[in-house]
Amino acid sequence: MNITSTMNITKAEKSRINEVDFNNLTFGSVFTDHMFFCDYKDGAWQQPQIAPYGPITIDPSAKVFHYGQAVFEGMKAFKDDAGATWLFRPEENWERINTSSERLAMPAFPKEFFFEGLKTLLDLDNDWIKSGDGNALYIRPFVIATQSGVSASPSDQYRFMIICAPAQAYYSEAVSVLFAEKFSRAADGGVGFAKAAGNYASQFYPTNLAKEKGYQQIVWTDASSHEYLEEAGTMNVFFRVGDTLLTAPNNDRILDGITRKSIIQLAKDAGINVEVRRVSVSEIVIAAQSGELKEIFGAGTAAVVVPFKSFGYQDKDYDLSPVENSYASQFKKALKDIQYNRAADLHGWRYEVK
Repeated sequence: MNITSTMNITKAEKSRINEVDFNNLTFGSVFTDHMFFCDYKDGAWQQPQIAPYGPITIDPSAKVFHYGQAVFEGMKAFKDDAGATWLFRPEENWERINTSSERLAMPAFPKEFFFEGLKTLLDLDNDWIKSGDGNALYIRPFVIATQSGVSASPSDQYRFMIICAPAQAYYSEAVSVLFAEKFSRAADGGVGFAKAAGNYASQFYPTNLAKEKGYQQIVWTDASSHEYLEEAGTMNVFFRVGDTLLTAPNNDRILDGITRKSIIQLAKDAGINVEVRRVSVSEIVIAAQSGELKEIFGAGTAAVVVPFKSFGYQDKDYDLSPVENSYASQFKKALKDIQYNRAADLHGWRYEVK
């Protein structure tokens, strides 16, 4: 890899790692010793830097606070039993954060800076990446608008950052979900396909209402008719009807999930029939009533694969009985075996950090 920058690195004087209980982590609440950042000004990205993790200074009038120019990514680093560190399809994270940035009128971040920052950060904080099944380092790249001023126009200054948090399983057991009947996550022509910060803020309120009813997540329906199932709150969603796997197609409302596309490929590799098409609420309700609905599960970077134990719709709950050798368990194992360097990587998804 040709690196064109000279990175400015300031190391932490003392690591905080001995203060952390790695057996009792709350997801996304503990961060490693260092952070990466790079500022955009005068029409160009400046010298990348790594500094000790800590607060940043930003003007109260910075446009991120007023007009929501903020996008992010979610990645993980894994350590195999021999101590090597691996990323999973990282180039697609770089491509997607730039796709998200473009939609919010933000500048693309150079590939060389992205990978240089990742590699250097993971080298510095390598001890925070624990081996063992379920252990990982969650990586959060993000971009925010930093120009001062409250005029309603795109910023001309930005900051790209990467912070890291040791992580274990996001969900430890199956979840219950509610099919949306009124609220929508995104609309046609909007920013649903982008990992824009506002996408997640807007779903907190309806998700809180669902939690008050005993559900952990919402499965969103299309904004125009609420007849078609799209994605769950923090995950893409799959339905197993009989032995066929169904998932909604990508569009400008649905995130192009990296775990999602990996599962589609793994299913095809296993000879499982996969249909990427619109999936109606009525179809899934009828399948549940007839016993043809075998599984629903979510898929995402943080969650990996999470089975759903029930879904609610129109004030009625539909329970899903556990399935022996479920698709969810098969795909979760297959993904983790690739990520932890325990199985052959037939598609070139694994990226060694060295």
